[in-house]
Amino acid sequence: MVQLDNDCFAFGGPMMAVEPALALLAGRVGPVTATETVPLSAALGRVLAADLVAPFNVPPHDNAAVDGYAVFFDDLAADGPTMLPVTARVAAGQWLGRPAVRGEAVRIFTGAPMPAGMDTVFMQEECRSDGTTVTLPAGIRRGVNRRLAGEDVREGSVVLAAGRRLRPEDIALAASLGHAVLQVRSRLRVAVFSTGDELRQPGQALEPGAVYDANRFALIALLTRLGCAVTDLGILPDRFEAIRDALADAAMSHDALITSGGMSTGEEDHVKPAVEANGRLDFWRLAIKPGRPVALGRVRDAVFVGLPGNPVAVVVTFLRIARPILLRLMGAADETPRAIPVRASFAHKKKPGRREFLRGSLARGEDGALVAAKYPRDGAGVLSSLVESEGLIELPEDLARVEPGMTVDFLPFKEFL
Repeated sequence: MVQLDNDCFAFGGPMMAVEPALALLAGRVGPVTATETVPLSAALGRVLAADLVAPFNVPPHDNAAVDGYAVFFDDLAADGPTMLPVTARVAAGQWLGRPAVRGEAVRIFTGAPMPAGMDTVFMQEECRSDGTTVTLPAGIRRGVNRRLAGEDVREGSVVLAAGRRLRPEDIALAASLGHAVLQVRSRLRVAVFSTGDELRQPGQALEPGAVYDANRFALIALLTRLGCAVTDLGILPDRFEAIRDALADAAMSHDALITSGGMSTGEEDHVKPAVEANGRLDFWRLAIKPGRPVALGRVRDAVFVGLPGNPVAVVVTFLRIARPILLRLMGAADETPRAIPVRASFAHKKKPGRREFLRGSLARGEDGALVAAKYPRDGAGVLSSLVESEGLIELPEDLARVEPGMTVDFLPFKEFL
């Protein structure tokens, strides 16, 4: 089982930029999961453990792309219509049952195997037939309306590479190659809990000074969508012993632990000493807004990720920091989200030297170009800003100000699915 090196996240100086942090992760974190075989019906979202190689061509034989008449191109008159006898009928799933001969036409249907030697198919709408003969118009090209064997997939080719998170279309392709089961990575086992005496479970009474725990439910949903096997450890009180013991117990049966809150250095922030009592924690002071207090390390053999306490910061740091870590632990291939360059419709001042993420949505400008509008409230606790936005506007470290009309990068939330 590959785990984090002891010096993986050791860093104690100035805040670290996002890209160097992600590059460090890419070089130091590897898969920790075993493999298993699952039926196709259970493979959606799982990570493929081995290359899937095509055992045969798809389609396995030349076939008709339309309903019509199959012929030898060389039987056609060059300067006018051609009349040929219709000698057979072939539907999908059937064979002609004999070699085709020159001078005949075969009634054929979409998907039916081409009679050997015949190379061209006329669409039935272009032809005139009395049932025994067919008149074919001039001007067709050789090979029209014929699908070639292996046109979709060639025998021996890698059709799905190891590390791919399987989508519905991937499963369909595997089925077309006759695979009833697939070898996939076992689900990454992730334990999640929140810390804070002020937190309450939804459904409980909310006394003065208390708030409902939204972070844990956001993380559970994000992890489930990522394909992890999630254990909800609930809310832990702001007590060192309780957090220490919960982390130690969870590390014995999980590959990764994720917390939210308690990541600062105040009197009621006990996550740091609790992690250090069971393993190693290196505060990673990221130059990122929202979400600077992100911590990474390990508790025994489990990878530890400590996220901030504000809900927006939790989601942003999960998507941009925790998600790449977890994907590598899952054995998944790189899934760096693709940013869309768009035009800003707003002005915004930011601190140089840090990566900043604004919530926003897209619309079409008068010229048809995509324009990003910023959500009007920027606070890391404004959870509604995520609900009412379509994605993140990512502002690089060297930028100090956004002016209307500038090009900015937009990361749609769907890129993180």
